Amino acid sequence: MLEDGRRLHLHDGPIDLIVEAFGAPIEIEKAYRAASVRFVTVLDELCGELTLLRRACSPDAVWPNGVVARRMVAAVMPYTSEYFITPMAAVAGAVAEEILVAMLAASELSRAYVNDGGDIALHLSAGEKFVVGMAQLGMAERPERPSLLGTTTLSAADPVRGIATSGWRGRSFSFGIADAVTVLADRAAAADAAATIIANAVDLPTHPAIVRVPACELAPDSDLGDRRVTQAVPNLTAAEVNRALEAGERTAERLLRMGLIRSTALSLQGETRVVGALSESRIIATPIHERRLAHA
Repeated sequence: MLEDGRRLHLHDGPIDLIVEAFGAPIEIEKAYRAASVRFVTVLDELCGELTLLRRACSPDAVWPNGVVARRMVAAVMPYTSEYFITPMAAVAGAVAEEILVAMLAASELSRAYVNDGGDIALHLSAGEKFVVGMAQLGMAERPERPSLLGTTTLSAADPVRGIATSGWRGRSFSFGIADAVTVLADRAAAADAAATIIANAVDLPTHPAIVRVPACELAPDSDLGDRRVTQAVPNLTAAEVNRALEAGERTAERLLRMGLIRSTALSLQGETRVVGALSESRIIATPIHERRLAHA
């Protein structure tokens, strides 16, 4: 348990979860116990099929056996005919979903979330809401100061049960230059995969000052192999920022029409664009002059 006495921290290798449940104390206790029991098996299950999960996925791909691994493949499958993508693009969201499933099978909760490094699975019973803040990592000159770039209110009546964020500044590699792309979707794994695709699309492919390095040079076992990933982005002109964001918006609008996402916010060097909205769960961007230090 964390010092606040409310949240559970689960950590195993690369998986790092923050879990919070709401309800009667006995139900919260049962939920946390179930989360802990399920969590200790997840990483070994994934490692057992890691070779398969690091391969580019295709429409006729061999499906893995594990429940989390199969959730990963299902999340990326809609993109396989057009994009390079591996099931690892949905691993954080899929793990968050699995832990939440275990909690709900063992307890009666009013609300709950499982946050896997910013990729979040949500539970909302009737009449409940979550207000979610979207934070951007600090810029190069102030990396210790993340700022709040937008908020959204999610209610039980909305279909959104997953949130994910991707971008070149995040913990995973990106082909694009987005500082952050946050996606709302029906499931966390689906949001995770979509955020990867949209963040990759926010790009200026021929810009000479963007630094890109083969992923394998940074992480020899990366599922991206020798594909070049973004490592540095210079200060861009307003026209360049607009062009990169428009490319991401076009991709986001396609995914919205396909029913793969519900809403998304794309952020690059102080500019934020929002695509999609549904009832209360509309992403409200914070103007750059009003952004403030983000708090957990």
